[in-house]
Amino acid sequence: MLTVSHVTKKYGKVLACDDVSFHLDPGSVTVLLGPNGAGKSTIMKAIIGFLRYSGDITVGGISARNREARRLLGYIPEMPSLYPNLTVNEHMEFLARAYRLENYKSRIDELFERFELADKRKKFGDELSKGMQQKLNICLGLLPEPKMLLLDEPMIGLDPHAIKELKSVMEEMRAQGRTLLVSTHIIDSVDMLWDRTVIMQRGRVKADLSREELAGSGQTLEELFFALTEGGGEQSAAAEGQNAAGEEAGA
Repeated sequence: MLTVSHVTKKYGKVLACDDVSFHLDPGSVTVLLGPNGAGKSTIMKAIIGFLRYSGDITVGGISARNREARRLLGYIPEMPSLYPNLTVNEHMEFLARAYRLENYKSRIDELFERFELADKRKKFGDELSKGMQQKLNICLGLLPEPKMLLLDEPMIGLDPHAIKELKSVMEEMRAQGRTLLVSTHIIDSVDMLWDRTVIMQRGRVKADLSREELAGSGQTLEELFFALTEGGGEQSAAAEGQNAAGEEAGA
């Protein structure tokens, strides 16, 4: 569903992403792990089309630079960016019309019930708490029911009920054959959800392997993460081999 091939992005002299490659299968949940500054948000923004970059990204076989590819994508950014003069309901209406959605009213009602926003419909964006803003942020990303959804640190600021509902939605989307890429540095927030993990540090992919491959290596996800990000950046033999295989498949 998604192929990232040799993507490099610089901000001036700062190399944010350095020859990043990985591949996501349809109907899978991939967790993009890394410490702050690893390049996770940069690669997410490159995929969604917010940044220029060198290399290639395809979504469903279509170049991510093409508008048709972007129609397949949904995006939940780390920081909500709401319009202060639009109500909660008007944000959803605005997005629905931008995407030219049909019969979306019941979908809005469902999302508002799940994320406890039904009584906040008439509140303006700047009247919401940070947690409520993040819930609206999530509802906006889910409304178009995209083929692939990018989630950048989606659990931050959420209460336990919202975290539970978001995880349920993610499982439902996977069962429907949709593809999810979840960027986070909080391992236990997605520990039971992922099918594949891509671990980044200093702009490079340090490991790319499936849950089954990790189980075969005898390491937990947490052990692998800290071995790569706090152990001088050296990969275990298993992670290095799987990363090389992933790059070859994505080329």
